[in-house]
This record gives sequence, structure tokens and C-alpha cells, in this order.
Amino acid sequence: MAAHPATAPVPESITVHGASRVLEIAFADGARFRIPFELMRVYSPSAEVQGHGPGQAVLQTGKRNVDIVALELVGNYAVQPTFSDGHDSGIFTWDYLYFLGSQQEALWADYERRLAEAGVDRDAPMPPKAGHGCGQH
Repeated sequence: MAAHPATAPVPESITVHGASRVLEIAFADGARFRIPFELMRVYSPSAEVQGHGPGQAVLQTGKRNVDIVALELVGNYAVQPTFSDGHDSGIFTWDYLYFLGSQQEALWADYERRLAEAGVDRDAPMPPKAGHGCGQH
């Protein structure tokens, strides 16, 4: 999987398509991506999803029908979506959105591989959260 660019172009437009559950984003370099909400939720950059260090990522399931109910601009570098399952702690930088958009095929394949390794289905409900000790989630 290729790393995301050090500095992605600035988006020229961002559109939330609720019916099709995709975030459409057009960048100044001409790149245009339609990123499914599920992919954004599964790969949220938040500590709740990614963990606090290598190997601590939490496999997300049951996110196929997740919606974005709000999208807030964070400075001039990112957006912070609120998902319909209540998740709202991921800050998606322009670099990260460019990465998600440009690497969708590889990211889906990696997600499907991790699901298979865990022996769970994409639509399985998330298990109850265990205590995390960091006080952040």
C-alpha cells in the first residue's frame, strides 16, 4: 500500500451524498474521489479505531450502513465527521482523505483480509467496549 502524499492538494469541493453514503471530494490537482462513509468509518484516524500505537487498531464491523450526520471544518486542513453510530473523534486531514480516496481498492482488500483473519463478517455487531485506561474513550 502506497503512503499518502506528504502534502495533498487543497480540496476545491467536498459534498456529502447521504443517499449513496459517499463523501465526494475534488482536489486542486484534478483528483476527484467518492469515498464511502463505511471506508471512512472503518479507517477513522481516531485513537478509538487506530489505537495508541502499532498493532492496537480495533477492527470495525457493522458499519456498512453508517451515515455522516454532520461534517465540521477543522481549520484549513481537515474535516471532522460525526457518524450516525456516534463516532465523532476522527479528524480527517486533506492528506488522509487523499490517501483514502486514492488507495480505496487496497484499503478494502486489507479490510476484507483482516475480517477473514478475525473470523468475523463485515456486518457483525461491534463487541462491547472494554476499559481502555486512557480516559479518552
